[in-house]
Amino acid sequence: MKSAAIVSAFLVLTLATSAQNLHIGAYGGLANYQGDLVDKVFDIKQTNGAIGLTAHYEITDKFLLRAAYTYAKVNGADFYNEDSSLKARNLSFESTISEFSVVGEYYFFNLYERRLSPYIFGGAAVFHFSPYTYDTKGEHVHLQDLSTEGQGLPGYKKPYKLTQLAIPFGGGLRFALNDNVRIGAELGLRKLFTDYLDDVSTNYADEAELLAFKGPQAVDLAYRGDEVQFGNPTYPAGGSQRGGAKLKDWYYFTGINISLRLGSKGGGGGFGNKRSFGCPTNPM
Repeated sequence: MKSAAIVSAFLVLTLATSAQNLHIGAYGGLANYQGDLVDKVFDIKQTNGAIGLTAHYEITDKFLLRAAYTYAKVNGADFYNEDSSLKARNLSFESTISEFSVVGEYYFFNLYERRLSPYIFGGAAVFHFSPYTYDTKGEHVHLQDLSTEGQGLPGYKKPYKLTQLAIPFGGGLRFALNDNVRIGAELGLRKLFTDYLDDVSTNYADEAELLAFKGPQAVDLAYRGDEVQFGNPTYPAGGSQRGGAKLKDWYYFTGINISLRLGSKGGGGGFGNKRSFGCPTNPM
């Protein structure tokens, strides 16, 4: 997925939509991942940034359709795990995420009548990722090409795709500064259908087969316990457990979004005409 193409599609959608029902905005916050290389729900040491663009279209005053493009980075490393057996495995990854999503947002209160409302959302997303790590020389190495669990080799599963579907859902709290400007805080989870966001899922490939088909770098990065002080220098037996395939990986965002409504509904000017915040019809 090319970022320029996504942004272009986002702008076309924005311009093509009726301006009086359209809110455009920006998002900024934190990105985290959950999977085989993180044993905590939230680890500040493995937290990165996320930024995005949003466009909301009002279906009703309480139900909005949101299209968004989000760019983020996630990472995980056994080094930070508390479990000694995971530390000894010594795997790590990083990946950028480029996501386009469309979700429906439901507000419990009408923000043209109240200043504050909680909301929930859910929908669909497509995202692109590419896990990588750094070798002992500090060089950047993409992991999918190395088939670290034998993906693509004879007798193993197919290589995983770097563009995948996800189900975004979550909720937040949104504050209307006036009829046109809204600011909110949000937690958004992504249920994934892949367990290879971190390039770790099932079992170790046979060392000899991996060496023959992918070379010594694939072997070196499939098992890195020999890099740890007093670690086991012996590559694990083929078929022994490397990750946990039963639970798929996740990523999630927490952050702040701000939006501006284009145009106004009906006559009038200023900051909208549904009501004036100077005399709210139903104050909080």
